[in-house]
Amino acid sequence: MRDPNPKPSADAVASRTVSRVVPEPTALKALAHPVRLRMLGMLRIDGPATATQLAARLGLNSGATSYHLRQLAQYGFIEEAPHASRRDRWWRASHELTSVPPSEAEGEALDLDLAFNQAALSLQVGQMQQALEEYAELPAEWRKATAADDIIIPMTAAQAEALTKRLTDIILEAMRAAPPLGEAAHRNSDIVPFYVMLHAFPFPGRLPHREAEDEP
Repeated sequence: MRDPNPKPSADAVASRTVSRVVPEPTALKALAHPVRLRMLGMLRIDGPATATQLAARLGLNSGATSYHLRQLAQYGFIEEAPHASRRDRWWRASHELTSVPPSEAEGEALDLDLAFNQAALSLQVGQMQQALEEYAELPAEWRKATAADDIIIPMTAAQAEALTKRLTDIILEAMRAAPPLGEAAHRNSDIVPFYVMLHAFPFPGRLPHREAEDEP
């Protein structure tokens, strides 16, 4: 007879809350910069750092890095991190995830949405290229876990929206079951940051542009 109240396995990881931020338009405008996106990602993945440390990793001078850090801090993406060193200012990410819902408005709101997505795409393409260059050197188990698939499915807009929501929910469920990003303990274990990108869109050129829709 099956146990009606099965106990979780020893390998099960308790689900947790993933801290996230949904930026206001002004904050999104400040974030729509490739360097700031990279800096925020570094602080999320690797934990707290100083402007000098980030400058060395980004190939920038510390003055430029400090400026970008101040912009991120002004809009709540990062915050000062407690540290034993009083000589250096340490920064940490305030959230693990940035959520930017698709803009349903026109005008400036849509322009901000496009600017952010362009900056994010630029960063993601760079990460994908670097991952491809490192692919041959990966351990076999990580090559098996890596995917570069594209799948085209005939759908209505409502079906497509439901699919992307379902995929996002699955990814967030995995994130909630995983340890928080940036914990130093991860670096000495089998756990490494695993990059999942989700791009979903109507096949280019198959829907009429707005100019065509407006024609009599």
